[in-house]
Amino acid sequence: MDKFPITVNGEKKLRDELDNLTNIERPRIIDDISVAREHGDLKENAEYHAAREQQSFVEGRIKDIKLKLSNAEIVDPNKITLSKVVFSAKVKLYDFEKDCEISYSIVGDDEADIKINLISINSPIARSLIGKEEGDTVIAETPSGGKEFEILKISYE
Repeated sequence: MDKFPITVNGEKKLRDELDNLTNIERPRIIDDISVAREHGDLKENAEYHAAREQQSFVEGRIKDIKLKLSNAEIVDPNKITLSKVVFSAKVKLYDFEKDCEISYSIVGDDEADIKINLISINSPIARSLIGKEEGDTVIAETPSGGKEFEILKISYE
């Protein structure tokens, strides 16, 4: 399987989630199942079935996180000294359509959250920015049409 990029913060969040699932959620669910079993007939025991369903979800998520971490390539922005946009860059843009400035950080797929301006390396905007420099104008082909941006500043924090 190919390695996929992830930021230091993204890797920490995955490790924290894994720790929470294995050390807090998993034991809690096991206790819930144990308590539900004491209530008698398992065929008609809604608490038991809900706990088993939750256990299945948690175990699947644990497996998913372990797989992601084993295939992750951690990119430390402190070790990048490029003047071009690459993974983990924070890019300040001028949006011609909205006549305003906006900043995006380019992160891995699992870290992306547009609400806090973290965009996936595979998003149309990020793909249009990769390899560009400050002062360049780019057109990102988004689902809602082409969007034109000027790169004002590139930083790695």
